[in-house]
Amino acid sequence: MSTTENRVEFSSKLGFILSAAGSAVGLGNIWKFPGKAYACGGGAFLIIYLIIVAVVGTSVMMAEFTIGRKTHKGAVGALRELNNKFAWIGGLGVLTGFIIVCYYCQVGGWAMYYIVAYITDVKTVWADPMAYFLGMLGANGFPVGALVWGFIFMLLTAIIISYGTAGIEKMSTILMPILFLVLVGLMIRSCTLPGADEGLAYMFNVDFSTINGTAILTALGQAFFSLSLGMGVMITYASYLSREDNLVSNTAIVCTLDTLVALFAGFMIIPAVFATGIAPGMGGAFGFATLAGVFMAIPGGQFIGMLFYFLLFFAAITSSTSILEGCVAFLVEEKGFERKKALVGCCVIMEIVGILYVLSQVYMNLKGIWISREGIQFPIFGDFLEYLTDRLLLPLGAFLTTFFVGWIWGPDNSIEEATGGGRNKFALAPAYKFIVKFVDPIAIGAIIVAGMVFGMAIS
Repeated sequence: MSTTENRVEFSSKLGFILSAAGSAVGLGNIWKFPGKAYACGGGAFLIIYLIIVAVVGTSVMMAEFTIGRKTHKGAVGALRELNNKFAWIGGLGVLTGFIIVCYYCQVGGWAMYYIVAYITDVKTVWADPMAYFLGMLGANGFPVGALVWGFIFMLLTAIIISYGTAGIEKMSTILMPILFLVLVGLMIRSCTLPGADEGLAYMFNVDFSTINGTAILTALGQAFFSLSLGMGVMITYASYLSREDNLVSNTAIVCTLDTLVALFAGFMIIPAVFATGIAPGMGGAFGFATLAGVFMAIPGGQFIGMLFYFLLFFAAITSSTSILEGCVAFLVEEKGFERKKALVGCCVIMEIVGILYVLSQVYMNLKGIWISREGIQFPIFGDFLEYLTDRLLLPLGAFLTTFFVGWIWGPDNSIEEATGGGRNKFALAPAYKFIVKFVDPIAIGAIIVAGMVFGMAIS
């Protein structure tokens, strides 16, 4: 795949859609979206979120798709071919993806750790959910279990990637339907719990008085980050498409599937927490500790909990493979590496950084290796990695990409590629042209300002 002529393509439209949707669907859809929907007003937030996905999310994804398919190259090569001065934008995206995989694979390993725990030792998990979670991360000694499962997850990701797009496509066509089935099943079970009707009422109650600037920025950030934009992944995936593929419909379908997962997760978790009286939250402590209290309080909680962590595993592995593919494609196409060597090299470095990420969560703080957050307020290593990617590099990459399409390459060229030279209809082309030039840069710029200047937790 080192040349345009030898690049492997997705074997079918379905394979591409499920692969791209798998990349977009990640941990943020499942354990961040419900907490944000709860905190920002329920039904009103959902409407704002859907509008933002339709306007900002789809246009940014369309921009990335057209760059990739036009050039049939990875992020760096694609930007270089369109305008040599802006190849560094693609490089920034590859760097961002590289950092994300370092810690994403470790969190995926935690999901595998909990799958086994819910099968073999759920009583210990439920005895003290927070203590169990912190113990996994090193509160009671060196976190061997977390590191071992993180390595296994990284290994699985590497094995899938070793088969190129065929491996990604085959995995996605199997796991994505299973993910949807499991998610729908858990949602139905949650919505039928005694007391769940209060959660459903909250999710369907539309009160726009609950919407303020913070809620809008939160919806904007969630919509943006959940679609895997800003790191060149969608550019790389689209580079494997043939000229006959319809980018307009593909963009709409991928964004719809990703949004459905977020909505289903909201209707899975919020009714359950209303039924059990446990407030929803976001992030690792919520996903692995707080939700244990929810599973413990409902009938069949052990089985439901096991399915939930399978769900997290599926979401994580479909995302990790797509991001790693972008990194490997860069080394193969831009640096002339053999694909196997590029893959091994990436995984080794990512695993080393990932180990530091896990150790920094609890173990190194207890050992006094990192600077205390009291006094100097210096973030631990793991916090820094997430801040760097979620609040800086991802939005910056997307901002630069939309600026490039809107003002350098030109939205007319993007539209030409999206329609296949007029072969496919694109009724909203005039709106897309305006959005990619003006709306996207302003909206993404707001995310950057909110995250950096005001410290808003919008990622």
